[in-house]
Amino acid sequence: MSDHCNSTAPIDPAKLDRLAEVAVKVGLGLRPGQDVILTAPSFALPLVRRIAVHAYRAGARLVTPILSDEEVTLSRYRYGDGDSFDGAASWLYQGMAKAFSDNSARLAIVGENPMLLSGEDPAKVARASKANSMAFQPLLEKIASFETNWSMIAYPSQSWAKQVFPEDPEEVAIANLAHAIFAASRVDREDAIANWASHNAVLRERVNWLNAKRFRALHCTGSATDLTIGLADGHEWEGGASLAKNGISCNANIPTEEVFTTPHCRRVDGHVVSSKPLSYQGTLIDQIAVRFEDGKIVDAKASRGEEMLGKVLDTDEGARRLGEVALVPHSSPISQSGLLFFNTLFDENAASHIALGQCYSKCFINSASLTPQQIAAQGGNQSLIHIDWMIGSAETDIDGILPDGSKEAIFRNGEWTW
Repeated sequence: MSDHCNSTAPIDPAKLDRLAEVAVKVGLGLRPGQDVILTAPSFALPLVRRIAVHAYRAGARLVTPILSDEEVTLSRYRYGDGDSFDGAASWLYQGMAKAFSDNSARLAIVGENPMLLSGEDPAKVARASKANSMAFQPLLEKIASFETNWSMIAYPSQSWAKQVFPEDPEEVAIANLAHAIFAASRVDREDAIANWASHNAVLRERVNWLNAKRFRALHCTGSATDLTIGLADGHEWEGGASLAKNGISCNANIPTEEVFTTPHCRRVDGHVVSSKPLSYQGTLIDQIAVRFEDGKIVDAKASRGEEMLGKVLDTDEGARRLGEVALVPHSSPISQSGLLFFNTLFDENAASHIALGQCYSKCFINSASLTPQQIAAQGGNQSLIHIDWMIGSAETDIDGILPDGSKEAIFRNGEWTW
């Protein structure tokens, strides 16, 4: 039995309420009069209800929950017509995009079974994923550009808990996962709001240091890795609380330990091997090994899930190029927990990582005034996908390459040097 939590209650109601409060006040930074569009799996209703309470207390005009269900999802794969897998709810995403244009805040709760689709036909999964990515594009563009304030948090499901703690009885596994989520989300203490303010200040110091340096590239080395990541022209580092275009400061991810920016999608060269598995669409993709030339992945392998990796890379032209690079110290609390969450919201905050696909257009100087064409000209990538995978470890060294070609240490043995 795991020793992460000895509570007999699966989910501590006080900490769950604290997570809801942090989601509204820190994650969204919700302003009076805003609507909230809330997406969540059906099993997360206890958290949805507490979020509604805190949102309305903060002055929300309307909280609209949109629920998904694992059994309904599986029914599609088991009984749906063949043409079903080339369609998606574009009408829903268009409506949500309109809501975000009208200043609605977006909050997403995650926690679905990471292996939900592992037993389904990979071809159907790939088709449905591509169709959904295409329909989701209007939303992805608004999220990536931070047009409105948005955030993501997590709720522990039974199926997810048993994936993370397979040897524990069900209730113990749920309690342990809840404990891990609360700790990583910094709500395992009464002063959670103040703790987040301090944490955001630390991340802001790192962002300011990197932005002052104006590195033109990063050189990452470590076990089986030698990768040079050019940074986009006029790039800007972000981390912790970010200012959305509507003037509201929000924390897009709860938890977060990263500072991140936009690479130049045509200036990445070398090879890199993943340091943690990637759980994607019910498939575990492990020991990813890729080689870049002129920004594009020209060779890709994986010890497990290679077929799915190939389908991801073939999504579109931008899927083989980078849209994000993020720095996370090996000593981050999520890394030190020793857990593999099988969920990118957590696992990406355990290690430095890169993301295939769509860039964050906010990560540019004067981003609000740049057109998509200008962002592309400065090296920002465009794609239907945005998929993070981890490359950092205790062996990772990262140097910043200055405009004159000289180098300055950023990470040594997985830790900040300054």
